[in-house]
Amino acid sequence: MSSSDAAAAPRIVRLVGVYDADGSLRGELAYWVGARLGRRHCSLCAITHGSVRQRPAWKRCQEGLPVPFETFHRNDQPERIRSTAGGRAPAVIAETDAGDVLLLSPADLEQCRGSIERLIEAIEHAVERAGLAWPSG
Repeated sequence: MSSSDAAAAPRIVRLVGVYDADGSLRGELAYWVGARLGRRHCSLCAITHGSVRQRPAWKRCQEGLPVPFETFHRNDQPERIRSTAGGRAPAVIAETDAGDVLLLSPADLEQCRGSIERLIEAIEHAVERAGLAWPSG
């Protein structure tokens, strides 16, 4: 991308991840039990969380990103995020100064196989494919 193209590219202001689980106490418990029994799986959860809480490596990764990375559950995501994801979860959306863009689908996240490093690589490739830009500075 040339410098003039980069200047015109939509700038990412926030990344949003949507878990394939509900955020209520009942939803969290149902997911946890289902995951232990092999009946439930969320590939984004596998990247960001251990068996109970957020992975420390994920917290460090978030702090190093050029934009905030916020997460929601299926039942508490903003409607425009749900619309951009086409109702699918898990997903990663880029909020830009020109609108929202689906970066990673459930299949894309599954290919990360629980790896934070693969997630970051997948995001970088998706940003490039979509012609988006990170904020400068």
